[in-house]
Amino acid sequence: MATQVSVSKFQVKSHSSPDEVRAPSKTRVEVVQLDRFTIGRFNFEPGWRWSECIKPVVKTDKCQLSHVGYAVSGRLTVHMTDGTEKTIVAGESYTIPPGHDAWVDGDQPFVGIEVMSADLYAKV
Repeated sequence: MATQVSVSKFQVKSHSSPDEVRAPSKTRVEVVQLDRFTIGRFNFEPGWRWSECIKPVVKTDKCQLSHVGYAVSGRLTVHMTDGTEKTIVAGESYTIPPGHDAWVDGDQPFVGIEVMSADLYAKV
């Protein structure tokens, strides 16, 4: 049986005026804090690649965060350490375990809403 998490406050916040912004190369992460939850809007420009844009910030060989999110627009290809590779497209929800590289696929920005890793993503 799943445990339901409850919230104690009624809040509304816009990612257009976030609580925090992180902006490594070709990246904009807009973070809002809601009660006990952190939600991020991840914006990756064409040409963005985790190993080129985020690796220099976090200094790990692969992304070590778990991700749960929803793709708003664009395409993101994720390559796992075990060789598995999938492309996430607009309208899809996703989970990504630690141990991956990723890149924007095509000439359109990728925008995703993250509900799990936003508090730590692209942070030293």
